[in-house]
Parts: sequence; structure tokens; C-alpha cells
Amino acid sequence: MQTKKLDEHISKLWPGTSVATTADLSGLGFSDRVLTAGVRSGKLIRLRRGAYVRAQDWHRRKPWEQDLLRIEAHHRGARTTSVYSHASAARLHGCSPWDSGSRVHVTTPFSPAQGSSGDDVEAHGGPLPGAEIVEVLAPWQRPIPVTSIERTVVDCARTLDFERALVIADQGLRKGADPQVMRDYLSSGAITRGARRLWRILEAMDGRSESVGETRTRVLLDRRGIVGADLQVEVTTPIGTYRGDFGWRDHKLILEFDGRAKYFDYAPTEDVIFQERRREKALMAMGWNVLRIEWEDLSRPWEVERLLKTALAKAGSRKPAVPLRGSNGTAG
Repeated sequence: MQTKKLDEHISKLWPGTSVATTADLSGLGFSDRVLTAGVRSGKLIRLRRGAYVRAQDWHRRKPWEQDLLRIEAHHRGARTTSVYSHASAARLHGCSPWDSGSRVHVTTPFSPAQGSSGDDVEAHGGPLPGAEIVEVLAPWQRPIPVTSIERTVVDCARTLDFERALVIADQGLRKGADPQVMRDYLSSGAITRGARRLWRILEAMDGRSESVGETRTRVLLDRRGIVGADLQVEVTTPIGTYRGDFGWRDHKLILEFDGRAKYFDYAPTEDVIFQERRREKALMAMGWNVLRIEWEDLSRPWEVERLLKTALAKAGSRKPAVPLRGSNGTAG
């Protein structure tokens, strides 16, 4: 099929959804030949067997939106009702997993044959009591069964490394996860494999971290032995309250994680930036120092350590060392 004709065919006949199944498209005049031509030309992307998305729609999406499209493709083509779990459930609960892979996670009450689920699916086997399954409205406006936010945090804590699991746990708290319900998994003996990992996450999680970057920065500070920071520090200035991500009040030092350019859904307006910088200047006039780090700095922790230790040394002696602490005040 000629490129121009193919473009017209796709633009005119594509349904009003981002993801379309073979069944959806066949009723609109998309034959196997058209679909094959669309994929070969790069106009269409085959997300999985029987599910397609327009390339122009796919490429304009942010990484986390692409993850949701993968889940949608699985959900639209699933022959049986799947309970979405782990990082996929975290996505559907509105969390933002960090570097958790592109596979769709589902849990079934039996031990699934991985090959039968598809290369794009990570299938987990295990019992799921009714109380651990909730229904959420997916972005494509369909109800979808997922593990509860508490079970989701627990599953991620047991299967992901500490930093990735803590990112989800912090956000789970902000989404309303009940810490006691999660602790009950340990006290009841319901969790055997991964219990130690879960314990570490429950001790370290803190809902005051408001973003992936802030959680990762908190882990970085702890690993580099930079202690004494309070989270979401508020300082009153003559022109308003300044709130910093991390603060050492005795040293009048603020550390900000600035990841908006890459990971936020919005770009701050010029007025927002102006007011932020204005408050920052007022803060510095009161003797405070403000340091900023970005995503790239998290891959160079030694440089962040050097920067902070130099600033703390200039302000005075450091506080006594304490381990990473969660919102419940227990050591991690």
C-alpha cells in the first residue's frame, strides 16, 4: 500500500482510542495486509499480539504513559480477568514507579506458565484474598481489578531492590496506604519469602517525600552518611514561607531536588519560577544557603556528598550520625 494512502487510511478510520485491538480495527476496514503495512512503515506499533497504537501517539507519550498503554493493550486483549499487581498496580493506583521495567505484572491464584502469558507479561502466582483486590477506573475509562495499595507496596517491597521499592512505598503512603495493614503481613506470618526486604521498606518509608527524585535523594544521603536533614522544611521569610525538600536548620542549609524539566507533567510558568527565586533570595538574605541537584546528579553521589559536606562544614560542625528514619520514627 502506498504511504500516502496508508496515512489517509489510518487517520480517517482509526477509532477514538489510543490502543486498538485487531477486532476493533477489522470492523473499520483494517485488513491484515493494512496492519502489516502499517507496522513495516513505522506508522503503527504492535504493542503485543492483537493490539496496536499509532506511532505518532506513542512517541508523544511520556515513559509512564507508555507503561499505561502497555497495560491497556494487555487488558483489552485478555481472555480472562487478570488482577494487575506489583509495578503495574502501582501505576494504576497513580504512583510513579522508577526504572521498574516495561513488563505488565499480573497475579493469579495458581502458578502460571510464563510462556503462556506472553513476553510482555510478568505473571506471579499466589493467593489473593478478596480484601486484597480493588477496582480502579483505568485511564481508558474502564474498571480494572488491581491489588490493593497495601498489597501492591508489599509485593514491590518483596521483589524489587531497596531503592525502587522505597519509591513505590513512599508514594503508597501518600495515596493512603495504611502502614499497620502492611505490618500485619509480617506479624501474621502471611509473608515468608522476601520478609526481610519488606521489613526494611516498612521501617524506611516516609510519605513526606513528594516525588521519585526526593525519595532517591533521601536514599543517597543515607548511603553517603549525610545525616541530620529534615524533610519538607518550612522557613518563614519577609515575603512568604519557603518550603525546601531537605533542610539542616542548625546550619541554615536547604537541599532542593529539581527534576521538573524531565519528570513533571507540567512546566512551571515564568511567574511561578520568578516567585520561587524571589523567596529563595529572601531566604539567602536571612543567612540560608540553597543547593540544587537534578536527575543527573543522582548518578554521581560522590559529587553530591562533596558538595553537601563542604556546605555543612562551612556552616559549622555536623550533627551526630543517625540512620535513615521513616515517618513512623523507627530506624531503617
